[in-house]
Amino acid sequence: MQEQLMLRLQIFDWLNKQISIHGNILYSKLLNSYIYKNEQIYIVGRKGIWKPKQLKYPISIMSDPKGIYSDGFINDSLLHYSYEGTDPGLWTNKLLRESMAQKVPIIYLHKISKGKYYVHLPVYIVNDEPESLRFTVAAESKIAIRESEEILEDTNITYLRQEYATREVKQRLYQQTFREQVLDAYRDSCAICRLKHRELLDAAHIIPDSEGGKPYVTNGLSLCKIHHTAFDQNLIGISPDYKIHVRNDILEEIDGPMLKHGIQEMHNTKLIIPRSKASQPSKDGLAERYDKFLHAG
Repeated sequence: MQEQLMLRLQIFDWLNKQISIHGNILYSKLLNSYIYKNEQIYIVGRKGIWKPKQLKYPISIMSDPKGIYSDGFINDSLLHYSYEGTDPGLWTNKLLRESMAQKVPIIYLHKISKGKYYVHLPVYIVNDEPESLRFTVAAESKIAIRESEEILEDTNITYLRQEYATREVKQRLYQQTFREQVLDAYRDSCAICRLKHRELLDAAHIIPDSEGGKPYVTNGLSLCKIHHTAFDQNLIGISPDYKIHVRNDILEEIDGPMLKHGIQEMHNTKLIIPRSKASQPSKDGLAERYDKFLHAG
């Protein structure tokens, strides 16, 4: 058991290093590149509940928003995870149940697109609902290799840490998934100026999340950082016919080449939108946001 735990924590340490370098969005090729005793250990597998041959218990659980299972957040603190299939006695479900009994830390993967995942570790299985064919999952704050299986000994502290961490996972998952999906839809290009450097692009909300805006691609725009700020500050507005408007006082201002070429020359040009109609910005959302622009300044 101790050797198994140490191997698991070594994998966690390695994965934490990858996250520190690349962020929480990782590709399956990287996730499956860990080598132990000249053997490749797969973190992403063919099943949602994945156990590599080198480990006794699953190393990861994966949620696919487009899959057949109804995984999702119960509230800010807990996450549902569906059984594999409809048989509670299926071997993968049994192993996850045993993981709960043994308090085994697991990696949570949320599929964003083919081969691309939001990654958080560790999570723990904290409840089993055979009648609903699902488990309950709670996230934990970062676990280091020096920690052992006694990490869950203090129930009260553990609950508070899990509640905070799971809320953080929910928030970051929504934010980062939204960004990835919006930038993918716009082919890594600013919808206003066509800048194509992904690292300089943001996923801007049409209706802010603070006002009930949902993290859907149709409520997003791929904008470079300058145009994102200009949009948020109502220096730029976008009408429901996808036309870009610059506020009158900004059009009259004289302040060098950045303002002239970066903002003023965008006036009356057309927004660049995704080819897929399913990903194009909501006209109703733009109309609501444009009304605020007209009353700004």
